Amino acid sequence: MKVFIEQLREKISEGLPGDAAHQHLIPAKRLSARNIKASQKEYRSSAVSILLFPKNNCICSLLIQRSTYNGSHSGQVSFPGGKKEDSDTDLEYTARRECFEEVHLPMNEGELIGELSDIYIPVSNFMVKPFVFYSQNEPEFKPDEREVEHLIYFNLETLLNHNTQKVGSIEVMKGVRQKNVPYYEIENKIVWGATAMILSEFKEILKTID
Repeated sequence: MKVFIEQLREKISEGLPGDAAHQHLIPAKRLSARNIKASQKEYRSSAVSILLFPKNNCICSLLIQRSTYNGSHSGQVSFPGGKKEDSDTDLEYTARRECFEEVHLPMNEGELIGELSDIYIPVSNFMVKPFVFYSQNEPEFKPDEREVEHLIYFNLETLLNHNTQKVGSIEVMKGVRQKNVPYYEIENKIVWGATAMILSEFKEILKTID
């Protein structure tokens, strides 16, 4: 596992596939993070964590299913994360703080492996920065009852399985369905939108590791 993590760190530092990888799972035509920044449009900064850790002799990661609430991301599957607060020193701090608040991962838990490309979410006007962290031991996650409905563990090999990626009709918000949406089916959960786009870039990086 140590060799894999060092290879992953190296591949991320060499350059990211970015928009090209995001296009594989983009739900509909939308402006990229690069275009949004170039247009000088105001947006809200946020961060998410791709947490890697050993589980059952494999390298696994964690997704959460958000609780049902009156909002655009109600009930969706995502990485732990959220918006940057004024008191946050930087976006890495945001990612770690949100992990602590949502799944009770200690702030100092996990070694930073690298950052992936920004994702822009039009419906909430968030610019999302994904951070990749690695814990040498499986953390003891505890979901926050107000924010998290379920914890979803998955083996990274699942992401590389061709059958995991699908296309179908998705409820993009309450009462609104969209046809021909690309998504991942992970542990019987539909993962689409920004989270799927982040996973798509991560998948492309994983494919380059021997």
